[in-house]
Amino acid sequence: MFRALFATLVAAQVAYSRIPESRRVPATRAIVGLMLATSLAEATQARGRRGAGMVAGAGALGFGTELIGVATGKPFGHYSYGPGLGPQVGRVPVLAAAAWAMMARPAWVVAGLIARTPVARVLVAAGALTAWDVFLDPRMVREGYWEWPGGGRYEGVPASNFLGWFATGTLVFAAFATQERGRTPFLQADDGALALYVWTWVGEGFASAVLWRRPRVAAAGGLAMGAFAVPALAARLRA
Repeated sequence: MFRALFATLVAAQVAYSRIPESRRVPATRAIVGLMLATSLAEATQARGRRGAGMVAGAGALGFGTELIGVATGKPFGHYSYGPGLGPQVGRVPVLAAAAWAMMARPAWVVAGLIARTPVARVLVAAGALTAWDVFLDPRMVREGYWEWPGGGRYEGVPASNFLGWFATGTLVFAAFATQERGRTPFLQADDGALALYVWTWVGEGFASAVLWRRPRVAAAGGLAMGAFAVPALAARLRA
């Protein structure tokens, strides 16, 4: 199931640039849903119900933090969502939970290949998840899915957003660590999560540089995610 969904996801993301502007909003929603389904299938296939529960928990914790963030401006800075992502609860689209859920386990698996202690793994995973947002936020701001009224130095995104992602990621992965205690950090079954992280790094970098013509985002996101993807791949090859 994971392999079929992953192949479909790759094809859909490659085809996205050819979709007419008028159909981009439903296409974005569909790709987010497909990516969530792919990540959930991977987690379930690799770790069973516990894996699925970790994905769901990441989505719930992330969504809760988003509710606080929109209401108070902390920890991401003062921002607001547009209508593009669909139905909202407390001014936060329900689909926003997917962003936290779908890349949490790939970031956790990458960290398991790099870090040597449980505490380090939590912090590295939070960094790996935040690195993905270096790609994500500029594009979503540019397309009007959310915005910071006060702007920000990086493509309209303030530094507080990335600090908020890291803090939220640390909370998510501290919860993951309680589930992984005493277990092998990496299993061959986790290769799917690693592939999802690496593909996101490569795909987002190519799209930003070639399709969207955003060299600054391509360079920043490529370096940020590459700082985690490259050592994780090297560790996997050694294994």
